[in-house]
Amino acid sequence: MALQPSLRPLIIAGRPEAPQTLDIFLDYVCPFSAKLALAIDGVLRPLFGPGGQYDGRVKVVFRNQVQPWHAASTFVHEAGLAVARISPDKFWDFSLALFKSQGDYFDIPTSTQTPTQIRENLAKLAASVIGEDKKAAFLDVLSLKSSPNGGVAVTDDLKYTIKFSRQNGIHVSPTVVFDGLIANEISSSWGEKEWTEWLANKIV
Repeated sequence: MALQPSLRPLIIAGRPEAPQTLDIFLDYVCPFSAKLALAIDGVLRPLFGPGGQYDGRVKVVFRNQVQPWHAASTFVHEAGLAVARISPDKFWDFSLALFKSQGDYFDIPTSTQTPTQIRENLAKLAASVIGEDKKAAFLDVLSLKSSPNGGVAVTDDLKYTIKFSRQNGIHVSPTVVFDGLIANEISSSWGEKEWTEWLANKIV
């Protein structure tokens, strides 16, 4: 499926020109998304990366799946998009770090925090991945604009990802789409065996 040029850092595995595509819709504060993220890192990236079995044949696109019933979901996805803008080569590393510390951004831990405090905590996590020297730039991207309801610098990117999910009927995370069709059979619990067997029947 399509991906606007500014979001190319969201191609997290495989070559951008690969003919087949796995679009994986994940929410940073969803435990099942976190499980699937580990499979992406441990199974799919090696298979689709340089020298991998499917190198040049499949790419994986991270699709931000904001789930607004979790209050902090918007903030964590803004943070991911901010890293994609400031340090695009670190987007996946930051995503993994965020999944591993997702409990800090669950409903109860964030229930007494202001949006500014949540963003400051995300900036600390981002700095551990992209470097302390880029922390100020990260916070600047997530600073509210001068207009009362204008959002932040990555609000338009966030809108794009949400509209993309809506128009394609994606409702839950994780959801995997292969070459444009939802693959409901894929489970967040899949390991190397399940993924390799499934891919063997799908890759052209």
